[in-house]
Amino acid sequence: MKKKIIYIVLALALVFVVVIRLKNNKETTQKRVYQYDKETPISVQVDTLQLEFADAEYSYTGSFEPNKESKISADIQGKISKLLVDIGSNVRTGQPVIQLDNSLLKLQLQSVKVQIEGLEADVRRYTVLANAEAIQGVQLEKTELALKSANVQKATLLEQINKTTIKAPFNGVVTAKMTEEGAFAAPGVPLLQITDISNLKFTINLPEQEINQFEMQQSNQLTVDAFPDIKLKGKVTMIGSKANVGNSFPVQFSLANTPDLKIKSGMSGRVLFASKDKQKYIIIPSSSIQGSNSNPQVFKVKQGKAKLVDISISKRFGNKAIVEKGLVEGDVLVTNGFITLFDGATVSIKN
Repeated sequence: MKKKIIYIVLALALVFVVVIRLKNNKETTQKRVYQYDKETPISVQVDTLQLEFADAEYSYTGSFEPNKESKISADIQGKISKLLVDIGSNVRTGQPVIQLDNSLLKLQLQSVKVQIEGLEADVRRYTVLANAEAIQGVQLEKTELALKSANVQKATLLEQINKTTIKAPFNGVVTAKMTEEGAFAAPGVPLLQITDISNLKFTINLPEQEINQFEMQQSNQLTVDAFPDIKLKGKVTMIGSKANVGNSFPVQFSLANTPDLKIKSGMSGRVLFASKDKQKYIIIPSSSIQGSNSNPQVFKVKQGKAKLVDISISKRFGNKAIVEKGLVEGDVLVTNGFITLFDGATVSIKN
């Protein structure tokens, strides 16, 4: 009986110790956890809004593409006997770039030429005999038809031989080689890629609200990120009629490359655009906008408190946005200090 009482006492003591330990651990953990005081003022930077002109020059980014780029292949099948160019070679329109083996075709052509010579001799002989009524005229007619057929066969072989020499379709640079000498060429199988960068295309993508800023044949200044000193003139040649995956519309410019072809396909650049709008707007930095594109919001300061308000944006340009609704002249807009900021927070304004 005494042992039983001792066990019970020990168990109760152990439970008591565990409870005390857990309580102490909880108090220690709570002390270590940072307790944010919502009444503590949050330091922010602000800007008092004024009406501004939106006629500053701004830009849209895009990329340069070649004016022409083509993968060339053979029109007939055959073994490649000579590869006349390599990657980086400059080629001119009509320049031979690949030679296919045409030895068999040339032998066939010789055979047809011999056949034509014999038929021509027969035609001359049969003509004399037919005029003398020594043979029937039908024999002369058959020989003449055979001669015409042989001439067609000759023309076909000459065209096939001509097609064994693959030529450059336009001036450009060989930018890819997909074959080697000794390989087999077949119609439709790419052998070389030729790129023309003497003229270029430059493409940007715009949201639907901004696409009306450009018109067909309009000229704009273009710059190249890799060569900031180079200024180019581009002419609008295409305005997209269908939105792409990002719900934006492509606008394409055509332009001439520099004389030394400095601008390469795939380089990035910008098109500069100066708005001629003389109306004043509420313009805010894009970095101050919270929320999503479909539901933009900003913080403004009123009576020492941050207030989150919905706004409506009519246009974005560069790193700024024009506000159509939600803000008025004189509003104090929070421009920095958003990390711990919340609706209704007490704020202190940085100088």
